[in-house]
Amino acid sequence: MMKKGYRKFRNNWNRTRDERKEDERTSGKELVVESLHLPKDSLLGASIVTITGNADVFVENYKGIIEYTSQVILLQGKTCKIKICGKRLNIVYYTNEDMKISGCVEAVHYLA
Repeated sequence: MMKKGYRKFRNNWNRTRDERKEDERTSGKELVVESLHLPKDSLLGASIVTITGNADVFVENYKGIIEYTSQVILLQGKTCKIKICGKRLNIVYYTNEDMKISGCVEAVHYLA
């Protein structure tokens, strides 16, 4: 009969040292954020996407614009890529931290 601790150790052993360190850093950051009741979005770099109906999209905490056409806007978030699909898409304004997109929004995809 295998003990739980051994199984955890064995699964952890198959991963690289960098993967284990990254998980430790992430879980450490998350633990601090949760214990201090701080906003996760700003401290962990999560993007915030607010959709109003199918006409407006407001994106916060993004890094840059990868692709911009009237049908697709692809943004690089801090943790993933955000793909906004639709018709007549237009970036109304953007700053280093947030952006407003208008048009007929059909879908929002989060890409790894």
